[in-house]
Amino acid sequence: MTTEPDGLVPGRRVVVRYRLLADETHEFSDVIGELVTLDPLTVRVPDGALITIPAERVVAARTLSPRPIRTREIRALESAAADGWPGTERAWIDGWLVRAGNGYTRRANSALPLGTVDGPVQLTPGALTRIAEWYAERGLPMQLALPDRLVPELPGFHTWAEVVVLGIDIDNFVLPQGPSMVRVDPEPTAAWLELHRFRGEDLTPVAPVEPDREVLTAVHQGEVGFAALGIPSTLAIGRGAVTVAPDGRNWVGLSGIAVAAPHRRHGLGTLVCAELIRWGHRRGATHAYLQVEVENTGALALYRQMGFVEHHRYRYAAPE
Repeated sequence: MTTEPDGLVPGRRVVVRYRLLADETHEFSDVIGELVTLDPLTVRVPDGALITIPAERVVAARTLSPRPIRTREIRALESAAADGWPGTERAWIDGWLVRAGNGYTRRANSALPLGTVDGPVQLTPGALTRIAEWYAERGLPMQLALPDRLVPELPGFHTWAEVVVLGIDIDNFVLPQGPSMVRVDPEPTAAWLELHRFRGEDLTPVAPVEPDREVLTAVHQGEVGFAALGIPSTLAIGRGAVTVAPDGRNWVGLSGIAVAAPHRRHGLGTLVCAELIRWGHRRGATHAYLQVEVENTGALALYRQMGFVEHHRYRYAAPE
């Protein structure tokens, strides 16, 4: 093999040249797709099939440049995600969508530069003042959510909590078949909320966070569902929200995926995600997304193995 395996990263698009068996008509063949695992080397091709190539037959492998994501695609997905987790109040201030949700989670209590044009949204001194006043009136600190390329660099701001936004075309995902073991309800049950207490933020906090039902059940012009696996005890949960982006693309957003500690590493989180994607697909979703903090390497690895690829990133910011 002419390319070191360490140069390959699961979740990236790759091209692999491998040696065919002696009785085949050609000596070599190529496969292009998303790298799922390195050992064994497994590639997911565009039709969703998985191709595993024995190490001794690999001749060369290299990472391909990802399809460039346009600024308008970032804005469209961020708009769909904002509708899927809108908080309890929202308003527009000079191209910024300001959201409040009783202080529960950063996503529901931050200002997002969605604007109305393809270029970056400016943050004028006047807009900054009005945004700060809007949050102060609600007893909340002002924090901005800054997606890639949607806002120019802001001197005098500090940033934290970088988040990776992952996406997948559902046509490239193998949907579950047959009856589901996962229930998806329009409201969270008491058992769902209890397991979610440790998932109040994008990354599991050290101390439990009391769930805010009003924020969890909120959705703007869409549908929300709460998945639970396990009877009588709830073993794994997740939240799905189906919304439509301004470009007309239908998304199902997955959040709050959690598995009870004694039952982790048995594929239950993957099962809940897959069933939420099936639930969203039945409601018109063609694509799915997740938002994961960069430090949550375990979750990122899991979702990349499922076929999710990085779409863009965002981070939170506030004046120093």
